[in-house]
Amino acid sequence: MSHKKEAPAHGATQVKKTGDATSRYEFSDQVGHLLRRAYQRHTALFQQSIPDSKLTVGQFVVLCALRDHVHSSIIDLVKLTVIDQSTIRGVVDRLKSRDLIKLETDPDDRRKVIASLNPAGQRMVQEMEPFARTITEETFGTLNQAERVALLYLLKKMIGSEPNAGPASGQG
Repeated sequence: MSHKKEAPAHGATQVKKTGDATSRYEFSDQVGHLLRRAYQRHTALFQQSIPDSKLTVGQFVVLCALRDHVHSSIIDLVKLTVIDQSTIRGVVDRLKSRDLIKLETDPDDRRKVIASLNPAGQRMVQEMEPFARTITEETFGTLNQAERVALLYLLKKMIGSEPNAGPASGQG
């Protein structure tokens, strides 16, 4: 006698148990879908509100990372920003082409490229930071202060960072 569960047929409705009741799996109620929607909203607010129409969320995050970690390798930027390596290279290339960052070869390891802000990049971060703070406020929407703290705490807990690692950056 086999106790193996069979996968539902393609297109079949999956049912999950919740206590005594069974309920239909609603993708629109799932955490991944809701996080994606919240991020899409945040990104749309960023594009609408940031005065530099060529600046993307990813580019701004990289600029902020370079402000905080002055000389960073591409690998450092991947770790700091959690932007994958293939994407970060395009972001770095676009920032370099706009003369916002400079790239130099590491004198100790000629295979390693080090990125840093140039004066225009420093100015860009300073000028955009007030807009980024406003975008963060708009992203929170109607959440009260306690809800904001709880949301940030829970998001940090979900991704495995220390919930008490300090205030949210409000960037990107």
